Amino acid sequence: MSIVTRFAPSPTGHLHLGHAHSALFGWHAAVDHGGRFLLRIEDIDPVRCRPEFERDLIEDLEWLGLDWPGPVRRQSEYLEDYRAALERLDRIGVTYPCFCTRREIDEEIARAGHAPHGPDGPLYPGTCRSLTPGERADRIARGMPFAVRIDVALASELTGPLTWHDRAAGTVPASPGVLGDAVLARKDVPTSYHLSVTVDDHLQGVTLVTRGEDLFFATHLHRLLQALLGYLPPEYHHHGLLTNERGERLAKRDKAVSLRALRAAGRTPAEVRAMAGFP
Repeated sequence: MSIVTRFAPSPTGHLHLGHAHSALFGWHAAVDHGGRFLLRIEDIDPVRCRPEFERDLIEDLEWLGLDWPGPVRRQSEYLEDYRAALERLDRIGVTYPCFCTRREIDEEIARAGHAPHGPDGPLYPGTCRSLTPGERADRIARGMPFAVRIDVALASELTGPLTWHDRAAGTVPASPGVLGDAVLARKDVPTSYHLSVTVDDHLQGVTLVTRGEDLFFATHLHRLLQALLGYLPPEYHHHGLLTNERGERLAKRDKAVSLRALRAAGRTPAEVRAMAGFP
């Protein structure tokens, strides 16, 4: 079977060396073995995503020497795909509406004095999971905004034990609860990262998901969603991350030096590829 990988940036800023490393990693994993490398634009955030960033990132990737078949899949153009998957999960009975605001969640965690922790901090305490069907219907009828969460414990009971294979870590037993009852659809967007990336990888025929090790824990949840939706799981390879002089991973929010800045400084594509770990 031919390898199909993808690079899926969000157009919320300019690409930096960490993005270049991830894109080149996926490109080589496919193309060096006669496979296909896809570009996908994860633009479901209507506030932070901007078309000029998309234009610039495509230009930067082409400048690096990467190519991909068209058309490029933009998540904002396929919201119906995610709605359909969400409706399927709802029919199975593993989702529930969450009416909590971020402030209310923080206050609930503070009142409890402690809360289960995941890789990114305290997990959602399950406040709305215990609402009765009548209470949920009443709040929806009153127009209260809500997100949609997955009941991980119930979903895990339905699927039973699961595993996934990582080229770096081997066979990994899935532990979906590591992220708690994650959000699958937000109050203003009918999907979330976890749902859309799972649906996209399936629909695009991705056979090898290459991405940074910071997303390793997300794969536990994605494996659960695949099982619930009847998708065959791809293989994974979570690669190491480029870091700065303080040992911190490169990030847009920390104003990591962008590829465009390196280009403006006169760096060549070969030099930037070497800086990204691919001489």
